[in-house]
Amino acid sequence: MQTVSLGRRMFLVLTYTFLCFLALLCLFPLIHVLAISFSSSHEAAAGTVKFWPVDFTIQSYTYILRKPEFLRSFVVTIERVILGTSLSMILTLLMAYPLSKETKVFKLRTYYVWYFVFTILFGGGLIPWYMTIKFTGLLNTIWALVLPGGVAVFHIILLLNFFRGLPKELEEAVFIDGSGHWGALWKIYVPLSMPALATIALFTIVHHWNSWFDGLLLMNSPEKYPLSSYLQTIIIDNNLANVRDEDISSLAEVSDRTAKAAQIFLGALPILLIYPFLQRFFVKGIILGSVKE
Repeated sequence: MQTVSLGRRMFLVLTYTFLCFLALLCLFPLIHVLAISFSSSHEAAAGTVKFWPVDFTIQSYTYILRKPEFLRSFVVTIERVILGTSLSMILTLLMAYPLSKETKVFKLRTYYVWYFVFTILFGGGLIPWYMTIKFTGLLNTIWALVLPGGVAVFHIILLLNFFRGLPKELEEAVFIDGSGHWGALWKIYVPLSMPALATIALFTIVHHWNSWFDGLLLMNSPEKYPLSSYLQTIIIDNNLANVRDEDISSLAEVSDRTAKAAQIFLGALPILLIYPFLQRFFVKGIILGSVKE
């Protein structure tokens, strides 16, 4: 049995201690926000809340969750995330696979790659983007939130580089068995690319969940706002046009700080719940040993 030297043990202890300290630094802000959201408005305004609620109350969550506008915007966001993530993953797969081939297999590969890279470096701007969406009839529909950002070139680059790192012998074995490129994509590349696909899916979900600016621009009525856009109008901007008369009395019990804290936590909660399920795929070693010498 190999013994671990004293220097190695000290290095491991210091490393784990430092990593735990960094983890706590990342966790403390979330705990602080959560404590403020469950504290009374006057305690939050006085700055007495640290990492534990003071004068515990759920008034902020009650104010936000009982509003039908909140539930409606939540449904819109769920619809956007499902449609946007599904569309983005399919298009990214279909573009990354051919672009991962060598030039002798796909002769126009270099031209397409530079075409996509060009879109990263240069853009038409906000007004042409808005006019394009308007003239294509997407304005004030859920597709206006999904189609314009359906493909992220950065995700294509990530996935094609991952594809290029997979063993070529697996693809050749599929071709020998009589399958074509479709078979190679769905039988070999997709199963072995779960770490990259999980990462891209997480990036896409976070993007669609947190986006609020496009909702304000592309939706003509508050009833079609996604969740982030709706919360931005009633909390960040304090837009009372979207607040019902029966909620005016609740505003006296809910401070701006506690409402913002509740918004931040509710906005982060779905991602916090999804991340552990995707994290297990962040292991590239699943392809090790798949090709025998």
